[in-house]
Amino acid sequence: MNICVVALGKIGLPLAVQFAAAGHRVIGADVDQRVVDMVNAGDEPFPGEHDLDVKLKETVSAGLLSATTDTAEAVAASEAVVIVVPLFTDAEGVPDFGWMDAATRSVARGLKPGTLVSYETTLPVGTTRTRWAPMLAEGSGLTPGEDFHLVFSPERVLTGRVFADLRRYPKLVGGIDEASTARGVAFYEAVLAFDERDDLPRPNGVWDLGTAEASELAKLAETTYRDVNIGLANQFARFADRTGVDVQKVIEACNSQPFSHIHQPGIAVGGHCIPIYPRMYLWNDPSATVVSSAREANAAMPDYAVQLLAEAYGDLTGAHVLVLGAAYRGGVKETAFSGVFPTVEALKARGAVPFVSDPMYTAEELAAHGLTPHSGERVTAAVLQADHPEYRSLTPADLPDVRVLVDGRRTTDPAAWHGVRRVVIGG
Repeated sequence: MNICVVALGKIGLPLAVQFAAAGHRVIGADVDQRVVDMVNAGDEPFPGEHDLDVKLKETVSAGLLSATTDTAEAVAASEAVVIVVPLFTDAEGVPDFGWMDAATRSVARGLKPGTLVSYETTLPVGTTRTRWAPMLAEGSGLTPGEDFHLVFSPERVLTGRVFADLRRYPKLVGGIDEASTARGVAFYEAVLAFDERDDLPRPNGVWDLGTAEASELAKLAETTYRDVNIGLANQFARFADRTGVDVQKVIEACNSQPFSHIHQPGIAVGGHCIPIYPRMYLWNDPSATVVSSAREANAAMPDYAVQLLAEAYGDLTGAHVLVLGAAYRGGVKETAFSGVFPTVEALKARGAVPFVSDPMYTAEELAAHGLTPHSGERVTAAVLQADHPEYRSLTPADLPDVRVLVDGRRTTDPAAWHGVRRVVIGG
């Protein structure tokens, strides 16, 4: 098969490599010339994705993967097109379709009869049928469902472990009609075939969800569930702080039976998915008060963590405070909607002078994000924001002047912090 993958980002490029590794010829289309040049040279354009560097070199050198900035030309040479262009929302949850509209129009210009078009970017329910189908039809002169097939099949992977997650979770597919769905299922069964010699969990197959709307809702529902669950855990943790209870012991006790799956509380919920997709769901269903309340609860956690610091430390005016971790989660070099930004703002609001350090970022990179890098300044308090593995062995010797540590992720070893006030969320 000849396949075009539109947008070679942290999800799109591993997908393109996976398709090529399965023996298909793949053209990756991206608007960034630097990314295109690096992919064509077999060089990984971003770090941190397990096995990507090796697999990229193998597929490029085998002539199975190439890249271009001409999306329409790449589509015209392909039998299937997979679109993984980012979609964001504003603070009210209104989607910004700008990048995806532009990509869709480019796809339409190259679309030919018989092509399968699959959107993997998370979307509000109904978008595939009511926005992309008419736009593709207008730009191509072709009729959706008759001249070409159209499906929605959400990505369900985490950056850093995309190849493993493609094996681990079922691939969900829903089309604008039965024929589109059937074509989409057959496509993903072909491109997600794995070498039986590997020792990873066997793939759970491709699931036919019947319609694009069902597939769109499934992605929003599974992600919104996580946000609501974390919101509930955070509210339990705040109540535990008020009553002197260790919420971690409570959660472990609850989860010892099969009907309870309480997630972990923490300082922030970040990344491209969990903070965004509940807002996208609310755009479809504004009456979902459970969802909106959970989003508000989670958004308030950075300020709450700084409140805990102030209660333990005292007046923060003029205090030098080190925020440990700029990334939104440990081990991933990504700051999308990271808790570092509201944590820094909450510290400033209380008069503190915040500095930031992160083992994955240089001082220059932190400064480029508008953060003040820690360059050896004396700090007397610290807030752990990201659960990087390096922080598990952190001790007072690493922060000799710190007298209060708020560990927002329960990452540090409590036995190592004698003599320093160590505070965790939820007791």
